[in-house]
Amino acid sequence: MADLRPFRAYRPRPDRAEKVASPPYDVVNTKEASALAEGNPFSFLHVTRPEIDLPEGTDEHAAVVYEQARTNLEALISDGVLVPDPDPRIYIYAQKMGSHRQMGVVACASVREYDAGLIKKHENTRADKEDDRTKHIDVLAAHDEPVFLTYKAVPAIDKLVADATRAIPLYDFETKDGVQHQLWVLDREQSLAIATAFSPVPALYVADGHHRSAAASRVHKERKGDGGEHDAFLAVVFPDDQMQIMAYNRVVRDLQGRSPEELLELFRARFDVEPAKKPAPDEQPTFGLYHGGKWWWVRTRPGTFDASDPVASLDCSICQDQILGPLFAVQDPRRDKHVDFVGGIRGHEELERRVDSGEMTLALHLYPTQMRELIAVSDAGRLMPPKSTWFEPKLRSGLFVHAF
Repeated sequence: MADLRPFRAYRPRPDRAEKVASPPYDVVNTKEASALAEGNPFSFLHVTRPEIDLPEGTDEHAAVVYEQARTNLEALISDGVLVPDPDPRIYIYAQKMGSHRQMGVVACASVREYDAGLIKKHENTRADKEDDRTKHIDVLAAHDEPVFLTYKAVPAIDKLVADATRAIPLYDFETKDGVQHQLWVLDREQSLAIATAFSPVPALYVADGHHRSAAASRVHKERKGDGGEHDAFLAVVFPDDQMQIMAYNRVVRDLQGRSPEELLELFRARFDVEPAKKPAPDEQPTFGLYHGGKWWWVRTRPGTFDASDPVASLDCSICQDQILGPLFAVQDPRRDKHVDFVGGIRGHEELERRVDSGEMTLALHLYPTQMRELIAVSDAGRLMPPKSTWFEPKLRSGLFVHAF
């Protein structure tokens, strides 16, 4: 079963929602966060990136940074920018990016179900990032950013969401990236109906937010017995057929100084290579290769990977196993400085820029991981390679906070 619970959110006043809403903490660095929050005391980046309010050069993992986050959250509440709902509710959060629209249920997910594997993962966490989110959540005594979950779509849930969103949304604004954000606060009856409809759902899947969910579990263990509402964590849950995964591309620096012709011959020895009609490949398992000012399509040959293995058959696995490892000696893509990852939202122009500037030697445009692949890997209890998925649009932070 999927235990989704109504909760008493702290939310921005409607006239402040657009000012409060901010990108997730992990898609901007300190410098970018500072620029985005400049002149805006309501930006939720003051909570998720609190080092922007401390002297330049402050270690973002220092104790003073976590305390500053708490101070800033308390200030938003005491100043009336964030206001608590009078009783627990479920919310609907819709996003529209171009022609794509996704509508998610905002609720608290169960730590117990996460620990039991009923909320399934597809990525390993890094110890340092998990430690950081654990300290952040614990000092805040709140979940300030939601975990992005998905589930196999259920028509009955779709209908409840559609019925609830016929009303005028409480929030309705467009961010500078052109994404529309809407929020509905459901009444008690609607909240109970949606929570009940999720009960038969056999599993939820972490799409994005592996470190936040792991940290929520750790905080609960550390605080167990203190009576706080930390046995659940903040989540937005979308049906799988509304999810949009973009390619997560690679740029590579060749340490051997091989010429464009030499590198192309290496690819031809392993793959079927032809001039590309466009940078993005049309099918799996094919890669767009940019090198020497030209795009090529590199097609994987049958029998060179195990098509029955849900991990080995991923395009990102084939990229590592047949290209990055054997051709460029990249054994640990998480730490190797000679490979970098570029989210698909940046387009092929960013790949070309990184190569044409001389910073990198070539770029690889991957076919996006599919939702069915993510679910298959998770159901098998396996893990994807690093940087396998890039979800868009990103959830905005600050629109709802779950305080303990």
